[in-house]
Amino acid sequence: MIDLIAALQTLVLGAVLIWSARVKLFSRRAAAAANRSALVRLLGQDRALPAYRLLGGVELTLGGLLLLPPVLRIEAVAATVLAVGFLGYLTYARRAAPASSCGCLSARAAPVSGRSLARAGLLVTAGALAGLATGGWLPALAGRPVAGAAVLLAELAAVVALSPELDSAWLLPLRRLRARLTHPLRGGSGVPLLATVQQLQLSDAYRQVAPLLRSDVREHWDDGEWRFVGHAARYQGRLVTAVFAVPLIDREPDAVRVAVVDDATGHTLLSLAGTPPAAGPRLSVVPA
Repeated sequence: MIDLIAALQTLVLGAVLIWSARVKLFSRRAAAAANRSALVRLLGQDRALPAYRLLGGVELTLGGLLLLPPVLRIEAVAATVLAVGFLGYLTYARRAAPASSCGCLSARAAPVSGRSLARAGLLVTAGALAGLATGGWLPALAGRPVAGAAVLLAELAAVVALSPELDSAWLLPLRRLRARLTHPLRGGSGVPLLATVQQLQLSDAYRQVAPLLRSDVREHWDDGEWRFVGHAARYQGRLVTAVFAVPLIDREPDAVRVAVVDDATGHTLLSLAGTPPAAGPRLSVVPA
């Protein structure tokens, strides 16, 4: 099985590199993507776009070589080196320019996150495995089509799941489907979501963070005597989620609390508590 997996890595790497090159070379939003990336901080405004295009050319060339016969070990080594470079760049971007966008597999703005780093690590592993291959991906796939297809689907699904910039293609449709299937106007507690929204919109916590909000209710869930309601928001230039905690028993708006959570890091940037009910979690003010 390890021989099959190793042989298929050139196909995975080639497909990912060509897809990434497509964004950098042919997208109409490539210039905007380059300007949002950490390349601006690393190389300067004038060099960011040429470097972005050059990287796309390298990815397209190497991706094509990986997909086409003959199988050369040097191609797997080059792919591994490139993946290590991606990992180093993303680590730098997350630390030195946390507001920058990855610009990897889509021109859509998406901050560098732990998922982006995990994807780069997956590509490094794929490159190392490709170096162990003794044959090409086409004979391996033809010899064991069912197992090969399963491996490919699993790896490509992992790449997509670890790519925040691709969420709009699969994650948001899944959320919409869940909303249609679960009838979000009524929560599991039997309290209508509309009643919860009305309560939180009358609260002081909502009034304080309302200028930050960028969406209607995106998700909600019940936990014990509390209902948590999430809104997309922007705080100090960061993409965040405003999570409101609304008691299901206490109907007073002053009992509503809110926490502003950074989407990229998961850290709580701001927490505001109203007048607490008799029981439940307490949120204290945390300076940003």
